[in-house]
Amino acid sequence: MAGSARGAALGWALLGDRGRCLSSCAVLALCTPKQRPPAPAPILSQQARPFLHLAAPLLGNKRMEYSEARVVGYSMKQMYNVVANIESYRLFVPWCNSSRVLSHRKGLMRAELEVGFSPLVERYISEISLSPHQIRAVCNDGRMFNHLETLWQFGPGRPGQPDTCTLDFSVSFEFKSILHSRLATLFFDEVVKQMVTAFEAQAKKLFGPQAEVLPRQRLQAARCG
Repeated sequence: MAGSARGAALGWALLGDRGRCLSSCAVLALCTPKQRPPAPAPILSQQARPFLHLAAPLLGNKRMEYSEARVVGYSMKQMYNVVANIESYRLFVPWCNSSRVLSHRKGLMRAELEVGFSPLVERYISEISLSPHQIRAVCNDGRMFNHLETLWQFGPGRPGQPDTCTLDFSVSFEFKSILHSRLATLFFDEVVKQMVTAFEAQAKKLFGPQAEVLPRQRLQAARCG
């Protein structure tokens, strides 16, 4: 036992200052608590918002209107029959892919129409009211339009020419989404402005060349935005 103590004392004596340094370091190592690495700074998450949702308050939707009156070389009855034949719209109306009458009773018709082009195709129900000199169609149950209404009116043509009539067409529409609203100008130019011409061409296909209107004239055409 005494030998062991003397051996330890001799060891410390030989180490001298170095031994004291090691001893101090050992004490510090035992007494100093281990420091944890600093916690990473919290990452602030920012919820992404779709571009169209951001753009919606800035761009907005806009209702557009158009009206046109034209004297054509077909009778009021002939033009009325062309407009009232909803089933045939798919054959000649711009952008119309299909047209189907769902119900028909005196003075009122319900029809399903599909308009557009892939991938933007819209199918909607149109409520159509028919009177002797007027046909009005209102879009219901649609996803593309907030509002779509067309009105056809049929009046006498040139004096002394019973085989002519004044065809008065008006439409107002408003798309629901910003994406569809980008198509407003295209829809206006390719569909709305060509509508009367398309029905006039269909009348020619059904009844032959129209009577000469003297003087042939387009009474008015107006666009409102």
